[in-house]
Amino acid sequence: MANTKNIKPRNLEAKGEMGYDYVNDILFFKVKNREYDYSIEFQNMVIDIDAEKFVVGIQIFEASKFLRMSKINLREIPKWQFKAKIEGNVIELRLNYELQIRNKIYEKSPIIIQENKSGLPSSQMVTTI
Repeated sequence: MANTKNIKPRNLEAKGEMGYDYVNDILFFKVKNREYDYSIEFQNMVIDIDAEKFVVGIQIFEASKFLRMSKINLREIPKWQFKAKIEGNVIELRLNYELQIRNKIYEKSPIIIQENKSGLPSSQMVTTI
C-alpha cells in the first residue's frame, strides 16, 4: 500500500465569476475558462467538476433562504472568494463574500460540507473576483 500522508493535494487558483438569478433565486460561482465535465447534486445545490476532477463551480438553489438574506441583497456582491477542498471522504466548500446593505459592508463565510461519495481525488481550488 502506498504512503499517501506526504502527498500534497493538487491546487488550482484562478479568476472567477458569480451571478444571481433573481427570479429563480439561484446564486452561482464558477471558475473562468474551465469547462465542467459533470455535476454532482446534493441538498439544494449542484457542484460542477471538470475533466481534471477539480470543483469549478457551484449553484445554490433557494439561495436567499439558504444564506438567510433577502433576494434584493443577493443581486450585487462586490467582492467574493470561492474555495473548494477535497480531502478523503469530505468535500468542503467555502464562500467568502462581502455584502452591502444600506451602505454597510457585511462579511459572510458560509461553509458547506458534504460526503465525497464520488471518490474525487484530493484537491484544493481557490477563485476570486
